[in-house]
Amino acid sequence: QVQLVESGGGLVQPGGSLRLSCAASTSISSIYAMGWYRRAPGKLRELVAAINNAGITNINDSVKGRFTISRDNAQNTVYLQMNSLKPEDTAVYYCNAIDSDLNLMGSWGRGTQVTVSS
Repeated sequence: QVQLVESGGGLVQPGGSLRLSCAASTSISSIYAMGWYRRAPGKLRELVAAINNAGITNINDSVKGRFTISRDNAQNTVYLQMNSLKPEDTAVYYCNAIDSDLNLMGSWGRGTQVTVSS
């Protein structure tokens, strides 16, 4: 099972930016897709963005135009660039690996907390 470690979260003012990183314990070059998820207080975990091994992305409408997902197969790392952050983006952010049947391949890590507040 793929182990994943998220980092890069923090406290940021509305309109600010953060870049999250997700380091995988194994090579991600053959993994069908990698995704970023988030869980806000009192809400279910939701998919924020995903990128497949052809570089095609799927972005949640709520963050489209503000968030960008990318992957560096050589570094076994996936990134989430978050710009124009809003208070409603406050959540714990997680990453996971996705197989071609759209099943999750990794166990959930601790995630990284993102807090958007003035």
